Amino acid sequence: MIRFLLIAGLLTIAACAEVQTAADRTGRKAATSAVTEVIAINFPQVPKPLIETFTGCVIDNAAAVEVRELAKASVVGVDATTVEVVRAVLARPATQQCLRANAPLTL
Repeated sequence: MIRFLLIAGLLTIAACAEVQTAADRTGRKAATSAVTEVIAINFPQVPKPLIETFTGCVIDNAAAVEVRELAKASVVGVDATTVEVVRAVLARPATQQCLRANAPLTL
């Protein structure tokens, strides 16, 4: 009986992790349009061919709470909070490293 409960518990935890991963992936995908809009409008120094690269680096380095805020902005519209979230993520060393690795001619 204990073995059954242990196996059932492990399967439940694994299923929860898969649901969390799927939710995170969905949120990041939804956030992409808001980040692209913010970069295109508020960061004119970013060349158009690199907007997708910048967007990817922001999405990859955003925390879960930031992804939720960005995903929300993709539905209700971009505002000053959205711009500040993108600006904060862009300022992080990990994001800067991502940009140097993926857009080396611009940095």
